[in-house]
Amino acid sequence: MTEDLVRTGPLPEHAVRTALLELLAEHGTVTSTEAAARLGLSSGLCSFHLRQLARYGLIEEAPATDGRARPWRLPTTQQPGGDGEFGELARGLEDESHQRWLARRGEAPAEWQQDEAFSAVVYLTPAEMAAVGEEVRRVLARYRDRETNPAARPAEARPVAAVARLFPLLDELPDR
Repeated sequence: MTEDLVRTGPLPEHAVRTALLELLAEHGTVTSTEAAARLGLSSGLCSFHLRQLARYGLIEEAPATDGRARPWRLPTTQQPGGDGEFGELARGLEDESHQRWLARRGEAPAEWQQDEAFSAVVYLTPAEMAAVGEEVRRVLARYRDRETNPAARPAEARPVAAVARLFPLLDELPDR
């Protein structure tokens, strides 16, 4: 393995590890064989990186259903949507990727030097907030097959980070 595949420290600054964490967040459990099929990688590569993520406590083995397969999952205390370490890890990876983009955008071809960042404050009920989140997921799902099927990608397509955070704004704490 080359040094760029293994980073010292607990954060997975590696595309395969990040993809595996996202896959686990989306599907709950996954074996190295399933991950390889979904990500278009080798089972051995996925197995190696799953074990590395487990080594740092970012994932854990899930109960096997057939006795042979070795499924992995996010630790039960780190399920997405909670306040666990995975949520912090995902936000950290998003922030790190965005900072890298800002620092290096001038290196991108001219047509890729812009981004589509935006934010808004809207008044929603909890049910409406969940519905907005589901709608964003539905829009992004239209392009999901391009991740595992390179033939479905237009020639000029590149990986693009899509980050959406919906959360209630809390009142300011009164001065004490």
